Amino acid sequence: MVKTKVQWGVLGTAGIAKKVGEAIKMAENAELVAVASRSKTRAKQWSKNNQVEHAYGSYDELLADPRIDAVYIPLPPSMHAEWTIKAADQGKHVLCEKPLSVTVDEAIAMSNACKTNQVQLMDGVMWVHHDRTSKMLELIENGSLGEMRRVTATFTFNWDQIPYDNIRVRKELGGGSLGDLGYYCIRAILWAFNDCPTRVFATARYENDVDYNLTAILWFDGQRMASFDCGFDTGMRKWFEIAGTQASLICDDFTVPWKPETARFWIHRANGKDMEHRISGCAQEVKMIECFSAATQNGAFNSKLIVDAINTMNVCDALKKSIELNQVIDLNKKGIPI
Repeated sequence: MVKTKVQWGVLGTAGIAKKVGEAIKMAENAELVAVASRSKTRAKQWSKNNQVEHAYGSYDELLADPRIDAVYIPLPPSMHAEWTIKAADQGKHVLCEKPLSVTVDEAIAMSNACKTNQVQLMDGVMWVHHDRTSKMLELIENGSLGEMRRVTATFTFNWDQIPYDNIRVRKELGGGSLGDLGYYCIRAILWAFNDCPTRVFATARYENDVDYNLTAILWFDGQRMASFDCGFDTGMRKWFEIAGTQASLICDDFTVPWKPETARFWIHRANGKDMEHRISGCAQEVKMIECFSAATQNGAFNSKLIVDAINTMNVCDALKKSIELNQVIDLNKKGIPI
């Protein structure tokens, strides 16, 4: 008999764990029952603060608990592959925070481990689960914009002083603006075009040996191009424009709506704004949990849940190679750097 609610555990007590933990509690088909930390004291305090029944002093202890069906992994990117594979080997479904991994080879190994153990794997990109995203895709696919031509995206925020202890600026933990912020932009571009690029180019400014500010260009078949920038040194920007031959679609807060209760986007034509769309009553983090929890109950590995993440990692690897070699990188039809 299928369980009414999927039993969840969280590996780690990072700040994002509280937000996702609350989403698990709010989801109709999920229940948060355990948390693990490398410190038993920290785990107990987190469980008390967040009303979670079980607290473990190691990640392995939680993974060994037969009551747990699925785990959320908010650990640093450098730890994603190790603990996803360990969780899969213990028969746990895995929702892993973005970026899915540090390299695409790690991402493929994670996917293979989950497929072998017949458990689900998905990255924690919340915005793709919002009702607004479905509405925007409907307008793209029905030809409202005409023939697709360009996608432009950005995701930035500014640190007045570099927090050198933050995982985002620590190379050994998988830091950098590409994985932290650019990952969202790449996902938006691949989502809008429903395709992988044929060539990419990127340039970046480095601080503390991580890409602190990055700009990229992506070429696609069919006279299509995309560009994005990301970084930790510019005021908050989290928008994209999807432009066709007849109109463009603009969303100024695609990663997280400025007002959670009402998400918006616009259609623009040659004579200005044509229509503003507003979507109310959708909590994207809860939708993500409900989507993943439902998938875990289907009983077979669903590759569609992870293919977008692997394609995103392919592009990330190609962009890193472009920066290293200071040249345009060609990709094959599967979006893999040549």
